[in-house]
Amino acid sequence: MALRPWNGLAIQPSSEPLCPLPAELLRLEPHPYSALGAPYGAAAGPFQLRQGVIERLLMAQASLQRLRPEWRLAIFDGWRPVAVQAFMVEHTIRQRCAELGLDPDAASPAREAVEVEVARFWAPPSPDPLSPPPHSTGAAVDLTLADQSGLELAMGSPIDALGAVSEPDHFGALAQRSVDQQQRQEALLWHGRRALLRQVMEASGFAQHPNEWWHFSWGDQLWAWRTAQPAAFYGRVEPVV
Repeated sequence: MALRPWNGLAIQPSSEPLCPLPAELLRLEPHPYSALGAPYGAAAGPFQLRQGVIERLLMAQASLQRLRPEWRLAIFDGWRPVAVQAFMVEHTIRQRCAELGLDPDAASPAREAVEVEVARFWAPPSPDPLSPPPHSTGAAVDLTLADQSGLELAMGSPIDALGAVSEPDHFGALAQRSVDQQQRQEALLWHGRRALLRQVMEASGFAQHPNEWWHFSWGDQLWAWRTAQPAAFYGRVEPVV
């Protein structure tokens, strides 16, 4: 899997530790990667981030609730060690091959096409500290919107869905070209929710992944690349055992 354009940026590493998410932030549980057996280890789990990132998430939630008091942020995934990244990349490739009726262990152009498709959404599990996957830095978060009861709102595609449907502005473009009134209204609903999520996250300093409506980061290489910063200040971080 090819490295990303932001992986060439410098990292001025911070010693800020990982911190567990506070109770004010809703966790979507059970965590799907943990349920699959992803190797987090006994000492840590996904619901932790750098303290600076958590502070900005709380700011984003406050901004959201000024606009929509009945809604809140819902955290799907936070810190993800490189071993988990590698596990999930392989799982996703095998899952997609199964959907297409392909043998995941047999080399073929179709298998290569699956790898390319998966690589648009899953960063390579690089062990190089100069090119860490965003989630391994504790600076990236996957999240969505939920109502007061904690029920996820429909956003047009689930988190981790492959394909153009998960691009942030997919439904905005669909609404513009749709001639079916019902389809257009549905697309506008989903686009509006995605746009609101992006609005409150970007207002709190986050940068959005170009291919994923759910992925935002602050302080990592992706953030530095999208915001024209000279360097990132969160590199790969390991949990304290």
